[in-house]
Amino acid sequence: MKGTLGAAKPIVAALDTSTAAMAMAIVRGDEVLGEVQSMAERNHSVEVVSKLKALMADCGVTADTLDGIAVGRGPGSYTGMRIGVTVAKTLAWAWNKPIVGVSSLEALAYGSVSAEADGSEHWYVPLMDARRGQVYTAAWAAGGEINTTWVRFAPDAIRLMADWVDELADRASAYSEFHEDEGSLTIVVCGDLEKHEDEAARLQQLCEASGVRVLLSPSLMEGRSSALLGAARLARGEREDVHSFVPNYTQLTEAEVKLREKQAAERDSR
Repeated sequence: MKGTLGAAKPIVAALDTSTAAMAMAIVRGDEVLGEVQSMAERNHSVEVVSKLKALMADCGVTADTLDGIAVGRGPGSYTGMRIGVTVAKTLAWAWNKPIVGVSSLEALAYGSVSAEADGSEHWYVPLMDARRGQVYTAAWAAGGEINTTWVRFAPDAIRLMADWVDELADRASAYSEFHEDEGSLTIVVCGDLEKHEDEAARLQQLCEASGVRVLLSPSLMEGRSSALLGAARLARGEREDVHSFVPNYTQLTEAEVKLREKQAAERDSR
């Protein structure tokens, strides 16, 4: 029987190559059938198709029984995003399957959600290094008064880490003013923290005075997060146009910036 999104538990394959970790997974509803995580960033283009097909075989899933494809659309590595999205679009077109893009930052944040609910509100803040003191980042909230609903409150963007810390600290302080219980808010900073440890520690210090706990949780991309988020989107009837769908580049590549600067200089010299 061929896959259909009308099924009670649709089968969705997901892949994300926006970071150094090539992550992929296959889910049936909310059940993870299998997943792969590889750190061979330079081999993403060589291995992604073979690893996905091997994963499908291991899970007993074929192109006919697959209901849809989810792919991390970035932000992140320029080349990595292009590889993942191109492969996903090609397979979706060849297999005649619906495709949906998932924010790579959202998947990174979703992978840090704890199954244990302590009653407090949690903010999930994923980080990907963007060089020169910058990060790709966003923010989601769950738990507490919003009743565990996964809610975005800051868009995917490239930000100066120092400014982002100040903004989060101000938000946390304002939040604590309206909540008398100390510890009613926990901020989980996840993802690529290695080059931003000092600023992350500064966030902890700034929030301590407000009674807000900040947890630093270095983490890698997990395929299951992209798959579960993508499956939920597909179940709601959301999908991309397979031909016009492109990654979320967030900013121009360095080469494009230099080209535009050169073109502007040439125009000014005329």
